[in-house]
Amino acid sequence: MSLLFYLFSGLIALLLILFVWSVRSTRRRVPPSTRAEIPDDDGRRHMTYLSQIRQALAATDYEFLSKRASKEMVRRVRRERQSVALGYLAALRRDFQSLLRMARVIAAMSPQVAAVHELERLRLTAKFVWQYEVIRWKLLAGLAPVPQLDGLSNLVSGLSVRMEKAMNELGERAAAAAELASSVNRRSLDVT
Repeated sequence: MSLLFYLFSGLIALLLILFVWSVRSTRRRVPPSTRAEIPDDDGRRHMTYLSQIRQALAATDYEFLSKRASKEMVRRVRRERQSVALGYLAALRRDFQSLLRMARVIAAMSPQVAAVHELERLRLTAKFVWQYEVIRWKLLAGLAPVPQLDGLSNLVSGLSVRMEKAMNELGERAAAAAELASSVNRRSLDVT
């Protein structure tokens, strides 16, 4: 009986240690960009760097560099610029995901959410994911899909503008509702 008790207690202790370790390790792995927060600059952070990404992927830069530097240096610059472009693409994806989280919050607060709006959000998500993956694979293959990158950036910017408009509409509705409630309260005070 004593041996069975110690085995059972050891198993429970091992399971508790594994549980604590798994909870601790998942907390560390969650990147801060996955937290639901309102994006800085209304989700337009990516626009700040788009011109630099265009320049980094421009063929004229590679031509100039190939005339003045070794092949190894050109390869190194190409890899570094590819890495920067992939980082930009990842930031663009984070902006899009942040805007989608904001759209869900707005949809939850909006009184007339229609299935059409949900389907539109699904369509935009599918379009973004498809374009994102195509651009990512082209970058990994060594191509410079600047026009497609512009299109993806414009898609995110368009969503950002729509979210800003929806937020303004919600703010106006909230202000009107507060004014209405305030006027009703004033009338009830005047009656007494």
